[in-house]
Amino acid sequence: MGSYNRLLKNNIAWAANTVARDPEFFTRLSEIQSPEFLWIGCSDSRVPANEITGTDPGEIFVHRNIANMVVHTDLNLLSVLQYAVEMLHVKHIIVCGHYGCGGVKAAMSNDSLGIINKWLRNIKDVRRLHRDELDALPDENKRFDRLVELNVIEQVMDLSKTSIVQRAWKERGGPDLHGWVYSLADGIIHPTCEIKAGAEIDPIYRFDGL
Repeated sequence: MGSYNRLLKNNIAWAANTVARDPEFFTRLSEIQSPEFLWIGCSDSRVPANEITGTDPGEIFVHRNIANMVVHTDLNLLSVLQYAVEMLHVKHIIVCGHYGCGGVKAAMSNDSLGIINKWLRNIKDVRRLHRDELDALPDENKRFDRLVELNVIEQVMDLSKTSIVQRAWKERGGPDLHGWVYSLADGIIHPTCEIKAGAEIDPIYRFDGL
């Protein structure tokens, strides 16, 4: 059986097993979507949001891209963010990166990789902002791990700079913002930063009149 057909067969088995455990599961799932969490994660196939957090379908609203970026010109990301914040009223937004991220690794090099260069440039900006800290680390692996962490922290900060988040903070006192890094080596999530709803941000990025 080809890999494509194997996926379809696995789906049928999963659906049957789910109904056997909980006959009303799909009825409930189809009627409402009310997740508490928006997950902005990496596209890496080894970091699936539901599996590593032990959550069921319907509990996490998910957006994934290369290296879990919050890019202010990315209409896909902004559309997901607006829907999650303004329509689903999520209570928490999680940016989850992971050690061993290929996108971050590529941004540490000077290789030209085609159109992805334009995306990786955003990570290179993080690298430039933290150049002194990174250059002071003793070896390449430690610099790699630290850039993964710093990238997550910067993306969480970028969330706080959006009018979408700032408006929600003013109108309903949420959501809180969280930065996590997942370890492929042992499956453990490491919190790196948190910004509570309504926290003070640099006045340069604050929108008045929201």
